Amino acid sequence: MPALSDEPERRSTAALAASGIAGATAAGGIGLARARAALRVVAVSCLLILAGVAMFQDHLLYYPEPASVAEMESGGLSAWPSAQDFRALLAEPEGQARATAVVFHGNAGHAGHRQFYAHVLNRLGLRVILAEYPAYGPRPGELGEKSLVADAERTIALVRDRYAGPLLVIGESLGAGVAAAASKRRHEAVSGLLLITPWDRLEHVAGHHYPLLPVSWLLRDRYDSIVHLASFGRPILVVIAAADRIIPPHFGRALFNGLAEPRRLSVIEGTGHNDWFDRLDDAWWEAAIAFLLAPAS
Repeated sequence: MPALSDEPERRSTAALAASGIAGATAAGGIGLARARAALRVVAVSCLLILAGVAMFQDHLLYYPEPASVAEMESGGLSAWPSAQDFRALLAEPEGQARATAVVFHGNAGHAGHRQFYAHVLNRLGLRVILAEYPAYGPRPGELGEKSLVADAERTIALVRDRYAGPLLVIGESLGAGVAAAASKRRHEAVSGLLLITPWDRLEHVAGHHYPLLPVSWLLRDRYDSIVHLASFGRPILVVIAAADRIIPPHFGRALFNGLAEPRRLSVIEGTGHNDWFDRLDDAWWEAAIAFLLAPAS
C-alpha cells in the first residue's frame, strides 16, 4: 500500500494562507491610500481656508463706509484742511481753543459718525479734528496698518504745524492702535494720549475670536500698542468698557500694565464696546483732559 502523505494538503493550506495574506495586504493598501487621499483633501481644504482668511483679512478688520465731503459736513463740522484735500472734519469751540484734539475713530463707518466727540470737547474749549482714514468716507487710498498709520502721522504733523498749543491724540478701538503707532513716531508733537477700548496687540484679540486659526501666521497687520508705547513718556489714559465683548477688558488692562508712567486707567462699568460714551458726563471729560494736559513734573 502506498504510503499516505499530507503534502498536497499542506501545499493547499499554504496557498490559501498566502492568498489570504495577499488579499489582506491589498485591502490594507487600498485603505491606506484612501486615508492618505482623505488627508490630502483635508490639508488642501485647510490651506485654502487659511489662504482665504489671509487674503480677505482686510474685510474682517476694516468696514469703511463711502460718503461725499458734502454728506460729512454737518452739525458744525467742516472739511479739513479743505474740501479738495480732505483728510478730516474740523469743529472749533466758541472762543479761543485751549488745546487741539485729533480723534482716530473705530473700524466701521466714517469720521462724520463721531460728532459726539466734537460736541463734548468743544464745550470744554478744545478744537476737535475728526481724522479720516484712507479708503474711508470720500478719501482714496489703501486699507492696512502701513497705510493708516503713515496717513495718521501726516495728519498729526499737519495739525502741529497749523495750530499752536497742546495737542491731544484720541483713539477708539482700531483708532487706538492707529493712534498708538502714529504717536510713537510723532511723540515730540503729542502732549497726551487717550485710548478708548484699546487692545494690547491685535494678534491677541484675533486669537480670542478665532481660536482655531493660527492668527500669528496669518495676520498682516499687527498694531502692537505695547511695543509702540513702551517709551512714550507722555500722559496716557486707558479707558475700558467693563462689558466689552468685542475687545474684552483684559486686553486693555494688559496694555495699561505695559505702560510707563504717567498713566491712568478708567473702567466704565456696565458698558460694552459701542455704548460707553453714554455713561460719561462733562465732569469725567474735564478730569480726563486735565490729566492729559498736566505739565510734566
